[in-house]
Amino acid sequence: MRSPTRMFSPLFGHSPHGPRDPERETPRDPESDPDPEQESERPPEQESEQQPEQEPDRQPERAGRRGGRGRLGRVPLTTKLVAGLLVGATLLVVADRCAAMYAEERAEQTLRDKLGLATAPDVHIHGFPFLTQLLGKRLDGVDVTVPDAPAGRVTLAEVRAEATDIRLDGDLPLPVDGARAARVNGDVLLAFDDLDRELGTPAQVKFRALDRQSVRADGELPVAGRVVRIHAVAHIRRDGDRGVTTSVSSMRLDVPGIATYRPGRPARLRLHPQAAEKISHDKSKARALLAVPSVARQLGVAPEETGPAMRDDKRLSRITGRPGFREKLMRANLVDLVADRPEALERVGVDPVLARALVRLRAQDLSERVAFSFQLPKQVKGLRLRNITVERDGIRADLTGAGLAVGTARRTDS
Repeated sequence: MRSPTRMFSPLFGHSPHGPRDPERETPRDPESDPDPEQESERPPEQESEQQPEQEPDRQPERAGRRGGRGRLGRVPLTTKLVAGLLVGATLLVVADRCAAMYAEERAEQTLRDKLGLATAPDVHIHGFPFLTQLLGKRLDGVDVTVPDAPAGRVTLAEVRAEATDIRLDGDLPLPVDGARAARVNGDVLLAFDDLDRELGTPAQVKFRALDRQSVRADGELPVAGRVVRIHAVAHIRRDGDRGVTTSVSSMRLDVPGIATYRPGRPARLRLHPQAAEKISHDKSKARALLAVPSVARQLGVAPEETGPAMRDDKRLSRITGRPGFREKLMRANLVDLVADRPEALERVGVDPVLARALVRLRAQDLSERVAFSFQLPKQVKGLRLRNITVERDGIRADLTGAGLAVGTARRTDS
C-alpha cells in the first residue's frame, strides 16, 4: 500500500494524519500501479530493465573542466610569453645542432674522398650558434681527427689538427665550395704497433724506442733453412718540411751461439763468445784457423810459430793460452773463409752454406726491411712537420700550418 504521506497536499490544507477523503483520493489503476506483491514476484531482470539508468555525476566533471579552463585563463600573459620563448629557443638550439651535425658529416665524407681514406675522419665544429657562423662565412674552429691515414709504406695511426679562423667560400648556406684556415695546429703519430704489422713481415721485426731520436728494430729472418736474428738501429730525421725518414746503422745478423754477420763495406763475419771459448779449448778447431794465414795474422800468431804449433800440442797450448786469445778470436773476420776455405769454417762449427747465404745479403736490402719514411698527403698543402721525437708508443711530430686551403678556396682574403 502507498504511504499516506504520498497523498498529502499542502495546497488544500489537509493534514497528513487526518481522515482520508475517498472522493479526493485518486483511484488506483491496477495496470499502471501494480500490486506490491506482484512487484516482489517480478524477476530481477525485468526490474533492472525498468529502472532508469543512473547517469554519472556529470555536473562535477563539467565544473572541473570549466575550472581547468578558468585556471589556464588566470595564468599571466608574461608567463605564457616566457614559456613560448623557451619552447622556441629549444627548437632553435635543436635545429642549430642538427645543422652542425649535418655539416660535420658532409665534411667527414669530403675529407674521406679527397684523401682516399679507408674510414671517415672525425670532424667537430666549434662555436655556437653554428648557423650564424655559416651565414657569416666564418667558423671559429674545427677539430679533425684522421685515424689510420696512409703514408706510403706505413700508416699514420692518428693525425689530429685544430683549424681556427676558417673562411668559407660558396653560395651559402649550401653548398660550400671550399674553406681556408688561417692557422692549423696538431700532431701526427706513427705507432710502433703499425710498424710491427706493416714492416715486420717476413722478418717478424719489432720496433721500440731507443732514445729521443732513434728506434731499435729486433726480429728474426729465415736464411738457408735457419732462423737468424736481425738487429738494427733506425735514426729519425726530418725529410724537408713535410716528411720523416730514417737512416739505418748497427745492422747485424746473429746465428745464436755461433757467429755474427755485419753487412757493409767491409762485411764482417765474427765468432760469438761461446764459439770462441770452444775453439780455444779444442786443438783441432784451433789448428783449422791457424792454418789460414790471414786468420793467423789477425790472431797475432807469427808464421814461424804456426808450423811448430801445428805439430806440437804444447806449443799450440801456449798460443791458445795467451791472455786475450779468446778476444782476438771474437774480433777475427772470417769472411774470407766463406769462399776460400769453407772446410775450415765447417771444422770450427760454422755452417758454410749458412755463411755463404749471409754474405750474399746486401746491406741495402737488409736496411730496407727496417727502414721507413712517410710524407704528408699531397692533397693537403700548407702543413709542416716540427719537433719530431721518438716516444714510448711511436714517433710523434707536431703539425703546423697557415693559410691551409681545402677545396676551391680562394688564396686571398675577401
